[in-house]
Amino acid sequence: MPRMSEDIAAIILGSFILLMGLLVFLVAPYGEVSSAYSQASELSGFDSEQWLEESNTSSVLGTSLKEIVNDARPGSWDLNPLEAFSIGFIFSVLPFMVIMALLFTIMCHLMLDDAVVFIRGFVPVFFVAVLAYLLAAQVDFNNMGIGYALWAIVLGLFINNVFGVPDVARPALRHELYIKTGLVLLGAEVLFSKILAIGLPGIFVAWIVTPVVLITTYWFGQKILRISSKTLNITISADMSVCGVSAAIATAAACKAKKEELTTAVGLSMIFTSIMMVALPAFINFVGMPEVLGGAWIGGTIDATGAVVAAGAFLGDTALNVAATIKMIQNILIGILAFGVAIYWTSKVDNTAGQEIGASEIWLRFPKFVLGFIGASLFFSLLFSMMEEPLAIALLENGVLDFSSDMRGWLFCLAFVSIGLSTNFKELREQFSGGKPLILYACGQSLNLGLTLLMAWIMFYKVFPEITSTL
Repeated sequence: MPRMSEDIAAIILGSFILLMGLLVFLVAPYGEVSSAYSQASELSGFDSEQWLEESNTSSVLGTSLKEIVNDARPGSWDLNPLEAFSIGFIFSVLPFMVIMALLFTIMCHLMLDDAVVFIRGFVPVFFVAVLAYLLAAQVDFNNMGIGYALWAIVLGLFINNVFGVPDVARPALRHELYIKTGLVLLGAEVLFSKILAIGLPGIFVAWIVTPVVLITTYWFGQKILRISSKTLNITISADMSVCGVSAAIATAAACKAKKEELTTAVGLSMIFTSIMMVALPAFINFVGMPEVLGGAWIGGTIDATGAVVAAGAFLGDTALNVAATIKMIQNILIGILAFGVAIYWTSKVDNTAGQEIGASEIWLRFPKFVLGFIGASLFFSLLFSMMEEPLAIALLENGVLDFSSDMRGWLFCLAFVSIGLSTNFKELREQFSGGKPLILYACGQSLNLGLTLLMAWIMFYKVFPEITSTL
């Protein structure tokens, strides 16, 4: 049996999780929910939003599965961490760990890796991820925007550099497999119907400003800061300008960046995201900026999707919807970015003078898991458009995509733990030599903030005011 590549394994596992979500949260309850919706919609004064709030649209199996995935994470706590461990957590964490271990064990078998060795290593990695969620659930840390991703990296770095990683855990440090699978799930959340609701203003904000900032920041890093590693430069530039960690992973795969360079980009992203998700909405409220403009500014500049939603919520529902949609539009660029970087690196950076570059070389460099991201986006966008909107929201958004989002969070957390556990402080310190990566990120984000705000104001209030008035 030929060895399966990591990218193909990520597509298969991501597709399986999405298929499981469709069967449990869409197919199983569809008949009952559709019938209840038809009966309710015939009544006078029917309100679809009220129906969504009051109706139970999940099957018994769906409710149980959601409880296992959600309860495996520790709950909120203030001073006593024991408050986080509910009865639900105690009965959910081990079954969920077994489920995750089995899924990745099958993938390891298909990749011709030692599955038994992986299982033994997965257990300690999983419980470090649980600890990251525990720290992120602390009330004060949560309010400051310090999420599981940053804690996962910090915990991993601390354990690796203070105590060392036991050999038994090393086979489970598969950060690329975890995060590539998570990115396939992220594709399902990029729905074209949501993008069309905002239309051209959002597309201009996301698709015009982002490439300009990316190219300018990369040029600045090479010509002004003279960063020696081009792969570090492009990974940080993509992380900052496009959509944070997801873009960094796709870019790092396309340009073959070192693990330490990816860790540097992710670490900078987490720090700036934690600051901006609190500071930006506070500034917007202070100056009295309109909700639509504030939401567009947040969506185009804050990296992580979860942080965008949290920051938008500080301003109101309109700002939240605009911010989340613009971030969704930005997320589409992940595939285009990976393809563009693969072409540029193959033809310009790694190419020797006079050598002809064919399609096969570009295909070899291109991260194949991006095809899973694009396929999931197209499939779920088509499925959403074929359903009545209240049913699509109830069964797809609140069912399948809620489940896949929770699973994606776990996959990202496992990836960040793995990155931390496999990164050495000495190697990481070399990446920050002279403070250039920090300067690059700060300068690039400053440009991003200015251009995004200007473009959002022009598009939403000068060129397409009629669209803004409907939001």
